[in-house]
Amino acid sequence: MEHFIVSARKYRPTQFKDVVGQQAITNTLENAIANDHLAQALLFTGPRGVGKTTCARILAKKINQDGTEKEDEDFAFNIFELDAASNNSVDDIRNLIDQVRIPPQVGKYKVYIIDEVHMLSPQAFNAFLKTLEEPPKHAIFILATTEKHKIIPTILSRCQIFDFRRITVQDIKEHLAQVAQMEGITAEDDALHIIAQKADGALRDALSIFDRVVSFSGKNLTREAVTENLNVLDYTYFFNVTDLLLANDIPKLLVAYNEILSKGFDGHHFIMGLASHFRDLLVCKNQQTMDLLEVGEQVKAMYFEQSNNTSQEFLISGIELANECDLKYKSSRNPRLLVELCLLQLASLTYVAEKKKADNKPFVIPPSFFKEKSKNGKQPAVEVSKKDLAVPTEDKTLEPLTQPDNEDANALETTPEQVVERPQIIAERNARKVSALSLKSIQKKQQLKKALIANQPDEDNLPAEDFSEEDMRDAWSNYAEKVQTDGKYNLLSHLTMGEPKLEGSLIHLVFPNDTIKVEVERAKYDLLNFLREKLQNYDIDLSIEVNEAETKRYAYTSREKFEMLKEKNPLIDKLRKEFDLEI
Repeated sequence: MEHFIVSARKYRPTQFKDVVGQQAITNTLENAIANDHLAQALLFTGPRGVGKTTCARILAKKINQDGTEKEDEDFAFNIFELDAASNNSVDDIRNLIDQVRIPPQVGKYKVYIIDEVHMLSPQAFNAFLKTLEEPPKHAIFILATTEKHKIIPTILSRCQIFDFRRITVQDIKEHLAQVAQMEGITAEDDALHIIAQKADGALRDALSIFDRVVSFSGKNLTREAVTENLNVLDYTYFFNVTDLLLANDIPKLLVAYNEILSKGFDGHHFIMGLASHFRDLLVCKNQQTMDLLEVGEQVKAMYFEQSNNTSQEFLISGIELANECDLKYKSSRNPRLLVELCLLQLASLTYVAEKKKADNKPFVIPPSFFKEKSKNGKQPAVEVSKKDLAVPTEDKTLEPLTQPDNEDANALETTPEQVVERPQIIAERNARKVSALSLKSIQKKQQLKKALIANQPDEDNLPAEDFSEEDMRDAWSNYAEKVQTDGKYNLLSHLTMGEPKLEGSLIHLVFPNDTIKVEVERAKYDLLNFLREKLQNYDIDLSIEVNEAETKRYAYTSREKFEMLKEKNPLIDKLRKEFDLEI
């Protein structure tokens, strides 16, 4: 059996003009050789399979050519390749430095190609610094790496750096077409395009995939053979799924997704591909962005046709939903259900029979499902006027608190159990929520305060019965019990911290710091309403003050509690000394 040579080796370029996709770098190197302007140390960096080592070999061969050499002369004695992954110690670098001192036997230069140079140890890098900065005039170093950030700055500063870029899909496809022609293989344009996309900018990977697919399909390379061999989800699936989404055909959509899973494809891969498909359809909607579509001519016509049947709003919303599903996929415990739910939402985007929710997210269960139930014996809806949900503003007009949909502009639906709050209560709540950190907020708070005063009942009809301080303390205790029932234990501790003092109809509260004062002021409205109603006196008001000296009244440690008890009864200290007690 004849020995097989892989395409990546068989068709490796031997001249700069044959290098694919790196014209800027090859032109620079050719001009540097022609003008005798070549640096003593070069660093080739970039992704795998883009031509770094190939360009280094071509450069090493070309700088020794003077026109007198043989046609097949490769100057193998002048080129030394070192794999830094397995020769990364200080001793390996020392051996290299010893070899550098010896001049070449044939040609003008000795070229040292160090591949994967980022694998050298820090000690080896430091041992290499002096030689790299001032090598003999006959020595040139070419360093190649895929991870430039791992090389120490002192090495980078001594090298002339060339950044190799990823090879475009179009360049890879054209090179594969040339290789297929030389090998006598008939290849479809779409098949070569899929291989180029799968290679992700690496020509070596593309040639390896090409060899694998040729071994599978023989001399006739088709799109179906490539997708089957590479386990790539064919774009026809995405065209079919998009048609089902536009037709709102959820049963067939779920069946199509199940078929994709049964063929061994991952749901995450599917949802990412669907998002990319929507992006390509969006690109097709504008003639200026058509060049961003990296597909074959036949597929481009299919994209253009389907893009005419889809709206821009559908595609943008579809990309958002698919991207959200993509982000949640890895953390989901039921990934299949997550993707199916995303498909249901996508299918609801174009369903014109249902209106969207206020947040513009599509319905999974249509609202008509609930409307039908309300017609079949359920309680009727109660209409509430917008006027009931409005508060007066500075220009004496009524503004609704919420902006209803256009269809519900005249009336809002609610159930009988829902209670519509009075404008006064709504104004009180909003007054508490307004921040006072800006001038605009202060103006807003003043407006709400005016609205609160305007909506208060007539003062002549409010009760103002007399009450004693004992009645006030009983009402205070009742409110504390209510707070405890509601589970507001922090507020309860503040209210029971000190004793309220009554002065006429004004209740004085003194707290040791501003933090407690702010907490109590938040509950001031509720507390005042409770006391006024309990004592039947609407002249009651609260005065909340801060006195830092008040802190001494509260004992926290055992020593503080003992000192407080000793102040009230000095005999306690005598008792402690009599029995020799410890605090």
